[in-house]
Amino acid sequence: MRGSLFAFLGGAFITLQGVANSRISQDIGTWQTATITQFTGFIMALILLMFVRDRNWKGLKQVKKLYLAGGAFGAIVIFSNVTAIHYVGVTFSTSALLIAQLGLTFLIDRNGWFGMVKQKMRLPQFIGIGMMIAGVVILRY
Repeated sequence: MRGSLFAFLGGAFITLQGVANSRISQDIGTWQTATITQFTGFIMALILLMFVRDRNWKGLKQVKKLYLAGGAFGAIVIFSNVTAIHYVGVTFSTSALLIAQLGLTFLIDRNGWFGMVKQKMRLPQFIGIGMMIAGVVILRY
């Protein structure tokens, strides 16, 4: 239950962030918007970290260097999302984003990439992804 709640919160805030960033980028540009968003995100995470007081930094040396670049992906996420919203609107952008996320996570789970435990995909998963894609196609046209 808790995981689902956080997933819904994350999805809601991705949408709110995309809309806000789209509006900001109209005034200052997309990469400037990505920079501001990443910076304010860093400040917020730092403030929350100070309240949580979790001082567990010892495991940082065990993290693969590739995974430390995860935050840098955020700049590409922001740029892509803002640009997509300008071209096709919030609804279609968010729908396409979800399809891309689902497709990649499907491959990650199925193949066990990034050290994830392999998941067996069955017909219902394929049908579900197909239905989502069909929904986006219908939404678009």
